[in-house]
Amino acid sequence: MNRRGFFRFLGGLIASGVALTAYGVGVEPRLRLSITRYALTPPRWTPGLKLRLVLLADPHLTHPMMPLARWRQIISRANALDGDMILLLGDYLSGHRFRRHKVAMADMAREAAVLAAPLGVRAIIGNHDWWEDDRAQASGQGPTEAQTALESVGIPVLVNRAELMRKDGLPFWLAGTDSMVAIRRTFASRADLAGTLAQVSGEAPVILMAHEPDQFVEVPERVSLTLSGHTHGGQIRLFGWSPVTPSSFGNRFAYGHVVEDGRHLIVSGGLGCSMLPLRIGVPPEIVVLDLG
Repeated sequence: MNRRGFFRFLGGLIASGVALTAYGVGVEPRLRLSITRYALTPPRWTPGLKLRLVLLADPHLTHPMMPLARWRQIISRANALDGDMILLLGDYLSGHRFRRHKVAMADMAREAAVLAAPLGVRAIIGNHDWWEDDRAQASGQGPTEAQTALESVGIPVLVNRAELMRKDGLPFWLAGTDSMVAIRRTFASRADLAGTLAQVSGEAPVILMAHEPDQFVEVPERVSLTLSGHTHGGQIRLFGWSPVTPSSFGNRFAYGHVVEDGRHLIVSGGLGCSMLPLRIGVPPEIVVLDLG
């Protein structure tokens, strides 16, 4: 390659990088929205129980990446998906440094109050809901501002709590744990998996909402299905691989449907951005999960 060819190649490489970055900042995270569907019958599932869950994970509301107007559009889309329940998997606040200003949790919750499904809406809390809450960080105790805001509009938040539900007369348990890395300076956990599952009785199947998928390694066989967010699929995902994932297990729990030792985990790629306002190869998604 001569000198002119080298600089032509270098210029093309730089142009491609600029174009990809522009797409990753301006197009994929702000304009795209995928509907990702899974259909499965988890282990220990009750015959005849048909359940559709719509999952919204990690909106990370902030201006300009995820303003209230976009959150409102996502909520409208979720309502149109005919879910029996709509589940919010945490991280309503944004933590990256490229935000212009925060979105108030009261405003987030006011929009979420429009969510509607026959069996209702349930939520859990994520690590950023702890990390961005100065009072909760100082005291080491909840409830977080996000929890208080959601509960104030009638959305129950399952913080280390299990609730018995019924669909067509058939029971199932919905459980939710708190964040595993709630206290930012020490990454101390506020999740109590054992205490949550101790509230479960009988033989009805258990669906567990756990914001961080790393908790899956501790989940016993008694739980039919674990639902998580947190990773955003790494925010950059190429050919099924994420170079950086906020998990102690790397790509093991980065994204999608994971089956280990007969136990099932669904990890949503989420809706917003964390740390960097960038998404490439893993567009924001609403998950629709058909069980049974």
